[in-house]
Amino acid sequence: MPALTLSSSPAEHTNPLDLMEQIVGGYEWAFDRRNDSEMAAEAPGKWCDYGLYFSWSRELSGLHFACTLDLKAPAARRRALYELIALANERLWIGHFSLDQDTFTPVFRHAVLLRGATSVAQEGFEDMIDIALNECERFYPAFQFVLWGGKSPAEALEAAMLDCAGEA
Repeated sequence: MPALTLSSSPAEHTNPLDLMEQIVGGYEWAFDRRNDSEMAAEAPGKWCDYGLYFSWSRELSGLHFACTLDLKAPAARRRALYELIALANERLWIGHFSLDQDTFTPVFRHAVLLRGATSVAQEGFEDMIDIALNECERFYPAFQFVLWGGKSPAEALEAAMLDCAGEA
């Protein structure tokens, strides 16, 4: 698919959610284009279905992306979860985890500034989604270990990051 061409004037930018809609539709994931600046989708994963949220700001020429994990942090485990998020974020190159303050759900977030861009490659948006889903899948067990397994954040991260060799 060709790159989405953007003008250099923020007022004339083509909306990148148009391209994101094509990408998500190509994966055959359910999605809802709420308005010109918001889109939501659901992506299947190994551990859960992930909620994907895309928000376009014409003023900033930026696309914000959030991927929510289907986990809710009970009040008693939130302090440990914040510590785990800090440890996990040290291992990320792109994006970061946070805890949504309304739902107490772990979220992977990333933003892309597009000001001055002459085009946006479909591959870049596909990579953004792929990285988010891979990181959520990679860290999901650690979140589970802290929230429901009673492990410390360091123990949970160590257990979740084990590279298993062979097959059982």
